[in-house]
Amino acid sequence: MNIKYKALLAADMDCTLLAPGKDVPEGNKEAIRALKGAGIAFTIATGRSSFLVGKFAEDLGIEVPVITSNGGSLFDAKARKQFASKDFEDSKIRSLLRSLMDHSADATLYSDEGIFFCPESSRKFFVEGYNVGVEPAKQAPIIDIDRSFPEQERIPAFNKILLIRPDKEVVDMLSRDPDLELVSSGIDLFDVMCKGVTKGRALLDLAEYLGIPSTATFAIGDSDNDIPMIADASYGIAMGNATENTKKAAGFITTNYDSLGFAKAVYEYIIPTVEKF
Repeated sequence: MNIKYKALLAADMDCTLLAPGKDVPEGNKEAIRALKGAGIAFTIATGRSSFLVGKFAEDLGIEVPVITSNGGSLFDAKARKQFASKDFEDSKIRSLLRSLMDHSADATLYSDEGIFFCPESSRKFFVEGYNVGVEPAKQAPIIDIDRSFPEQERIPAFNKILLIRPDKEVVDMLSRDPDLELVSSGIDLFDVMCKGVTKGRALLDLAEYLGIPSTATFAIGDSDNDIPMIADASYGIAMGNATENTKKAAGFITTNYDSLGFAKAVYEYIIPTVEKF
């Protein structure tokens, strides 16, 4: 990377940068332009699949890799290609799929080949909504799978499973598994990744890639899956609508996402802090 930055800010998307299913409000777009003018690299750090961030990265003029799959992937949005992905072992993902389907779990899987939906998944509407108005070559691939899928000779590599309203037995099973990282990413939402995969780890990896010291890293979010990056960044920020645990991890608390709390943090905290470096 030839571009030199003074600092790096990673922002969660849903209920931080924008309302779920909506576009980024103009006030937050202006704040992102202000970050660029101040020499601060900006990126998205989201639980979403890499295929569900491209139009936002393009619209916001993001020049650096984005963090997707809750830290499972660093993604070059312009090239539409992952250059770092922390995938489940092949035997592990096959075993997980069998167990989840046995429990009729509402599960969606993220791969660099597309977004895969188990038979009971209710998440397809979200991806279909993202694809509206997006040119075909840049749409998120939607792939349905069934119980025969884990038995195929070859299946793609996956870096995250999204579960919606899993029953207690499934949550307990995954929580006990020493190979997995299980975290709440919203009401009734759970992200499942390989052990040690977090937005925080990905933030520090990205900072190192960009040549930005860890002491010049900022992170902002609202959910429990944002806590690792808020804690690992030198400057952690929680939204006003954040969970209580997220607020406890932060050094600065801004207002709610629907009152442009992101922009408020940029103007009142992030840029003034970087100006003192």
